[in-house]
Amino acid sequence: MTTVLDDRSLNRATLARQLLLDRADLPTHEAIAHLCGLQAQEPQEPYTGLWSRLRAFQPGSLSVLLTGRSVVRAHLMRRTVHLLTAEDVLAWRSRHDAMLRQRVLGVYRRELDGVDLDELASAASELMADGEPRPTSEVVRVLAARWPEPGRRALGEMVIAALVPVAQAPPRGLWRTKAGVRNVALASWLGREVDPPPPGGTDPVGEALVRRYLAAFGPASSADLRAWCGLAGLPAAVSAVRGELVSFRDERGRELLDLPDAPRPDPDTPAPVRFLPAFDNAILGYQDRGRIIDDAHRGLSVAGERVVLIDGRVAATWQFTGAGVTVTPLYALSRATRDSVAEEARELAAFLSDGETERVRWQEPAGTLPTGR
Repeated sequence: MTTVLDDRSLNRATLARQLLLDRADLPTHEAIAHLCGLQAQEPQEPYTGLWSRLRAFQPGSLSVLLTGRSVVRAHLMRRTVHLLTAEDVLAWRSRHDAMLRQRVLGVYRRELDGVDLDELASAASELMADGEPRPTSEVVRVLAARWPEPGRRALGEMVIAALVPVAQAPPRGLWRTKAGVRNVALASWLGREVDPPPPGGTDPVGEALVRRYLAAFGPASSADLRAWCGLAGLPAAVSAVRGELVSFRDERGRELLDLPDAPRPDPDTPAPVRFLPAFDNAILGYQDRGRIIDDAHRGLSVAGERVVLIDGRVAATWQFTGAGVTVTPLYALSRATRDSVAEEARELAAFLSDGETERVRWQEPAGTLPTGR
């Protein structure tokens, strides 16, 4: 009989895989690799994500990795900017090519109708082959002289997010640095071309993605895997590695796959308060997010709200200003819980301000708060 995992069991497994049950003693580079990257369209958010996951995280370590080209900011999973190790982006980028094109076409199909995308890709690659970081507007200005019909927005999205493998060059993404996007060809920035597609009939990258995803997010369904990476063509990869995996069911009857030796903590394991940044993949990395967020609050995960995990679940939102951290509960909290949240919020405020403030402010929403689950 297949074991059924309830939401609390899945929650504790997710926290453990996401390094949110216990802060990990991992170097920053290894943590980013384990997590299969961090969503990073908001450049400063990964710093909070890593602070919540790593013991004694120093933000300068991430800045050094970015300037040293060991970690890059690039469009990949779901056509979203992610913070990825150089090794992973080079290995995974070709496998995402078709998905990236289709996602842009899904928005700009009419504008790009009649454009030879391979010809556009060749021209854009030639333009960026010198390795000079360029704003998207500069790339588009040159290409629009030859392809004026799509319009600059559609042209820029297709070239930068799909056709040419690029990184966003520093200083964008450095600690406490505001900088616009400057795109640089990955091959120039990292010193070698992205890995080519494998021979027909094989999918080693897809199989590696299945294993890596389960290590960081499992147990999970095939639909969760697809929601995380955006790739539709992974059933064959799942089938190829199925013999290595174990199978469970969730309370809704869905099959969940996992690595046999991956951590699945006791559902009664205490979960500490954790502050997550906007668009954290601990929430967005699943099609079914019920293991970590109630359906009533699911919209927070795509609205860019920063959230607080209490007993492993989204229970509040938070904001930071120079004056400190403001916490807004989603339901009524006990005094002991508020004390635990305030303690973690003070640590976060000190981290974000270099110790200049540990102030915590509570903001109660209008109306009566429901009782916590």
